[in-house]
Amino acid sequence: MREINETKPEELLIFERSRPGRIGYSLPECDVPAVPKEELVPPEMLRREGLSFPEVYEVDVVRHYTALSRRNFGVDNGFYPLGSCTMKYNPKINEDVARYPGFAKIHPYQPEESLQGALELMYRLQRDLAGITGMDEVTLQPAAGAHGEWTGLMMIRAYHESRGEKRTKVIVPDSSHGTNPASAAVAGFETVTVPSNQRGMVDLDALRAAVGEDTAALMLTNPNTLGLFEQQIVQIAEIVHAAGGLLYYDGANSNAIMGITRPGDMGFDVVHLNLHKTMSTPHGGGGPGAGPVGVKKRLAPFLPEPTVVMDESGRYAIRGRRPEGAAGFASTVGTGKPSVSAGSAGSVGSIGSPGSAGSVGSDGPCVSPTSTASIGSPSPAPEGGLPGTQGSASIGRVKAYYGNFGILVRAYAYIRSLGPEGLRQVSENAVLNANYMMKRLAPYYEIPYSDQSCKHEFVMSGSGLVQYGIRTLDVAKRLLDFGYHPPTIYFPLNVEECIMIEPTETESKETLDGFIDCMIAIAKEAETNPGLLLNAPYTTPVTRLDETGAARKPVLNCACG
Repeated sequence: MREINETKPEELLIFERSRPGRIGYSLPECDVPAVPKEELVPPEMLRREGLSFPEVYEVDVVRHYTALSRRNFGVDNGFYPLGSCTMKYNPKINEDVARYPGFAKIHPYQPEESLQGALELMYRLQRDLAGITGMDEVTLQPAAGAHGEWTGLMMIRAYHESRGEKRTKVIVPDSSHGTNPASAAVAGFETVTVPSNQRGMVDLDALRAAVGEDTAALMLTNPNTLGLFEQQIVQIAEIVHAAGGLLYYDGANSNAIMGITRPGDMGFDVVHLNLHKTMSTPHGGGGPGAGPVGVKKRLAPFLPEPTVVMDESGRYAIRGRRPEGAAGFASTVGTGKPSVSAGSAGSVGSIGSPGSAGSVGSDGPCVSPTSTASIGSPSPAPEGGLPGTQGSASIGRVKAYYGNFGILVRAYAYIRSLGPEGLRQVSENAVLNANYMMKRLAPYYEIPYSDQSCKHEFVMSGSGLVQYGIRTLDVAKRLLDFGYHPPTIYFPLNVEECIMIEPTETESKETLDGFIDCMIAIAKEAETNPGLLLNAPYTTPVTRLDETGAARKPVLNCACG
C-alpha cells in the first residue's frame, strides 16, 4: 500500500511572486510606423488604467506553470477510477497517427480531391460505429456526449413532427445521467422519471404507467449507471414502441458491451457514443470530445448535414450543406450512399448479427459473434442517395465543419488497432476488473444489489461508516493523501452515500490491488480513528474546503496586495 507523504510544499500565486520592475520577456522594436491607439480604438473602449500583470522573471514563470502542471491529475500519471467516466489509458499510437501531416495540416475548405484520405477515414469510421452499435447510419458531428444526446433528441423530435404527432415527454430512469433530463429540456421536452425496482433496474409497471400518446422517447443506459445490465431490455423496448415512442441509448457505458451485444439489437432506435470514453481518445479539461450519433433507417432522413459518402467509383465526398466558400463541393455525387446494413463489409458489424437479438440469458440479451473476420474495406450501397441530404428533413448542422476531426482520427486508430476480437476483449476485461474490485471491497463497504454481478463499473455505499461519523466525502478526501484520484461520489442519486468505481480494462491487477488496499485501510481508519478522515486531506496544496460556500459565493479574482 502507498505511503503518505506528509510534506506539503508552499505554493505562491503568480501575483504573489511579482516584484516591481522585473521583466520576463522583451518585445522586439516595432518595425512599422506607430499609430496612436486613439486612432484605432473608439474612446469608450480604451482602457484608462494600465493592466496589473505580474512582474516576474522568465524562469519564475516557467517554474510556476510547470509546478502547476505537475499538480494536474490524468491517466498518464495515475489510476483514475471515476465511475461512469471510463478514464482508460489513451494509447500513444493514436496520438502519433493524429499528428500525421495528412491529418493534422489539412483544412476543411480544401477541395475534396485533396481530402480523400481524411474523408475515407471519416466514412470508414461511420461504418465501423454503425456496426459496433447495430445502427444503420451515423453522424460524426456532435462534439461531446451531451451534444450527441441533444442531437439525437432533435432527430426524435423531427421524426415525430414529420408524422404529425405532438409528443412532448421524454422518460428517464431515476439512475440516469444528469445530462439526460438536461438534454431533453434543451431539446424542448418535459421529463418523466421512472423508479428502479428492488434489483436496480427499470420498474416495468412504472414504465407502463408512464408511457402514453405524449411519449417521445425513453433515454436509457445499458448497463445502467448502477453497473447492472437491464435484463428486461426487450420488454422495455416493446413497451415504449407500443406507445409510439422511440428508444434512445446513452452510450456512456458502452465499454461493457462491445462485441458482446449491440444497442440496435436490443431495440434502440438512436445511439450516441462517447469516443473520448469508449474509444480511448483523451478527455477532461473541457474537451475536445466526440459524441457521434447512430440511428436506425427510419431516422436517417433527419441526420445532421453534411455527411461523408462514397460513390461507386470509390471517391469520397461531402454531401449536404458544406460551409460557404468551400472549394470543389457538389451537392450530389452519383447515386451512391453508405450501406444501411450494420453488418456489411467494412464495418465492425461482423461482430454480431442483426437478426440474432432476443436470446435472453441470466444477464439479458446477448448477440453471439457470427464472424471474427477482420474489418474489411467499405463498399457503396444500393442506389437512391442518402436520405435527408436534400435539406428537406435534416435537422441541419450541429457542429462547425464535420466534428472534432483529430479526435475522430484517434478513435479510428483505436478501433482498427484492436479489431472485432480486440474490442470484445476490452469489454470482457473491463467487466472482469470491476467484479474483482467489487468482491474484494464487499467486506468493508456495503454493496447494493449484491445478488448479481456488475458490468464495467459498480456502486458501493459508505452508509456503514456513518455510525463512526464518517461520510463518503471523507473517504474521498482521505484517498487524496494516498495519491489516488477519488471515484465518483454521491451519484447515482438512488444509492445513499454512493461511491461509484470504474476501473476500465487498461489497469493491471497490481494497480487495482493498490487502490483496494487503500480503500480497506480507510475503512479501518474510519472505525479506529475517525478524526483522521474528518480533517483529510493533509498532503494537498489546500486542505478541506468549504465546498458549499465556494459553489454559492465563488471568489474568481485575486486581490493580492
